[in-house]
Amino acid sequence: MQTHDTSAAESFHPYRSRLIRLAYRMVGTMADAEDIVQDAYLRWHRTDRAGVQEPVAFLSRIVTRLCFDFLKSARVQREQYIGPWLPEPVLDWHEEGEDGVTFALMLAMERLSPLERAAFLLHDVFGFSFNEVAHAIGRDAAACRQLAARARTHVRNSRPRFPVSAEQSKSIVDAFFTATRGGDLKALVSLLSENVVTYTDGGGKVPSAYRPVIGCDKVSRFFVGLHRKPGFHSQLLVAHCRIDGLSSFVSLEQGLVQTTSLLIEDGAISAIYIVRNPDKLPAGIINLSSV
Repeated sequence: MQTHDTSAAESFHPYRSRLIRLAYRMVGTMADAEDIVQDAYLRWHRTDRAGVQEPVAFLSRIVTRLCFDFLKSARVQREQYIGPWLPEPVLDWHEEGEDGVTFALMLAMERLSPLERAAFLLHDVFGFSFNEVAHAIGRDAAACRQLAARARTHVRNSRPRFPVSAEQSKSIVDAFFTATRGGDLKALVSLLSENVVTYTDGGGKVPSAYRPVIGCDKVSRFFVGLHRKPGFHSQLLVAHCRIDGLSSFVSLEQGLVQTTSLLIEDGAISAIYIVRNPDKLPAGIINLSSV
């Protein structure tokens, strides 16, 4: 029995990271993604693995269908969520995300149906053929092409059109932090695009804006208003990092840990994603704040 257990674990391990990435991209929270992949492993353990010719396709199909089940209940929960819902921030210490999926793209995928999301991710992000996608989601290949095409149309605008270098990104992040901490309206306006949007996810558990703040004037005044609140000056920059492919930083504000991710296009900030909900801040980020 021990040999059988070891065989299941060893044959599953090479695909675990890929499956977690797929599940996370589908559901938006790492803890739920890990639970889904663990469930997939238990099913793998019970499977006659000798008869599985393509383990990665087989396991991806299991994970995708488990994600469908999860999203049926998650959609109701997210409709009742207090304020903007953002994906759980996942640290990426490399220059680019492993699969090019950013915070902005994941937020755009929230507007897709589970089938559209799966078709797009499996084909465009993870490189499955449409025949493989069809087998995974239970639709024919032609339908999968249509699903992926619809998804592509929805998410196209979320991809950076004029990305900037890592050096320029860090410079803009530093300037943004300095301007927000100093309440410098003129400096903030110079950093923001005309149609910039700020999303703050507190989940109703910590103070945050309950609706997106839209437009350069409103966003810049929003941060200047925060600067005037008691205790804001205690904000501390903990670390620069990458979160889902975006230039980001972890900070402490009035004793609360938060992540701020910036979508930077053509030298200006076009979207700001702030996660403050303590349930969404993984151990890696919490540990940074205590260093």
